[in-house]
Amino acid sequence: MRPRLLVEGAATGLEGPLLFLRRTLDVGLHEAVEVLGGSPAGGAERRSRLGRIAALDEEQMTIEVLESTAGLALADTVVRFVGAPLDFALGPGILGRVFNGVGQVIDGGPPVAASARYPIDGLPISPVARAMPRDFIETGISAVDLLNSLVRGQKLPLFSGGGLPHDRIAVDIARHARLRHVEGKTAADEFAIVFAGIGLPHDSAEFFRHSLEQSGALERTALFLNLASDSSTQRLLTPRFALTAAEYLAFVEGRHVLVILTDMTNYCEALREVSSSKGEIPGRKGFPGYMYSDLATLFERAGCLRAEHGRHGTLTQLPILTMPADDIGHPIPDLTGYITEGQIVLSRDLDRRGIAPPINVLPSLSRLMKDGTGAQYTHADHPALASQLYAAYARAVQARVLASVVGEEGLSATDRKYLAFGDAFEQRLIHQDGARTLEQSMAEGWSLLAGLPRSELTRLSDAQIAAHLHTP
Repeated sequence: MRPRLLVEGAATGLEGPLLFLRRTLDVGLHEAVEVLGGSPAGGAERRSRLGRIAALDEEQMTIEVLESTAGLALADTVVRFVGAPLDFALGPGILGRVFNGVGQVIDGGPPVAASARYPIDGLPISPVARAMPRDFIETGISAVDLLNSLVRGQKLPLFSGGGLPHDRIAVDIARHARLRHVEGKTAADEFAIVFAGIGLPHDSAEFFRHSLEQSGALERTALFLNLASDSSTQRLLTPRFALTAAEYLAFVEGRHVLVILTDMTNYCEALREVSSSKGEIPGRKGFPGYMYSDLATLFERAGCLRAEHGRHGTLTQLPILTMPADDIGHPIPDLTGYITEGQIVLSRDLDRRGIAPPINVLPSLSRLMKDGTGAQYTHADHPALASQLYAAYARAVQARVLASVVGEEGLSATDRKYLAFGDAFEQRLIHQDGARTLEQSMAEGWSLLAGLPRSELTRLSDAQIAAHLHTP
């Protein structure tokens, strides 16, 4: 680390959270700085604000100020250059704590007793050190566990829309998610949650905090809350601080960590705002052209490492985003889908009909489901059951379309059975009043398939039909 250097009288402009300076010394991109200036109350004492270098050229530099810039006057602004990237002081005891968007404790307790400092942009992982994601994380939601299983080390986003209950789903998963198999130690000791709320209204932040506290889930959770009133530059760092904490829990303490990031749409909007303030050329719908690579720097921090590298933890991501105007082709869900390994899609139609959680299983997909389910991880008949349920529901949706044209009376007897299956599938399997274990979800799935003719169960073997169904 270089000696800390002070620069005075170099500020040339201030635009929102961005401070522009003449470049008078050799510094690096994303280095941390302290901005010293007048207090918001107008006092004489200079207040210190955290920031980092966001852009550089030969003549000037742009600094992202991570706190309020109220009270800053260009003439008396002093910038102290730290000579190192932003880092996060972490140690045992971060679970059960509440942090703001830049890793400062806001729960009224003492600071975290840090054992080391870690750069918030993460440490690069050699591709040869990565292991294939394996094994199963139970979320308590049948549409996920049974049909679109979440695998340790996977990154599986949830695509929602404005007004849909993604906040409740996020809390339910944080409360009920668990491991089914852990070698050597109890699953409860080895599992942890990192929950990051990005650009939240005050009531949503309190909902998350209160729900996790009341359920007891906060004891195994590190909670990061970035409010809508915080600066857009701080919003860009919230997932990075949260993922740094998750990497510490996973690869230093050896835990299996599930990271829930909500709402990534707020993150992308902040990225667009800051990019525009820096005068960068916009891309699709005004978002910067590098948004894909920026999102990849977050999502690719998920994964697990080979045992020979001495790190036994895993880091699984469940980012949540709201699709503007329910457009799955919008740049935010579109680019997210390219990086991640599937998607869980919420349906506004199901939500209007009172189905909760309103997960539309047909466009939903978990690309790694095959690697974390089956005899070794869940149940030998789980993959076949999921495949048969998916095929039957797809046929039921087709029968609904046909019935809307010719009427239910014009359908064949088999199509009418599929029509009844589709309604029961949504009301009994997708809809749930409380968390379910995988065994309960599978039992409900077998019960639904019992209403279909045996000749239609083409995804199941004769042995599976005999073992689980009593179909003529």
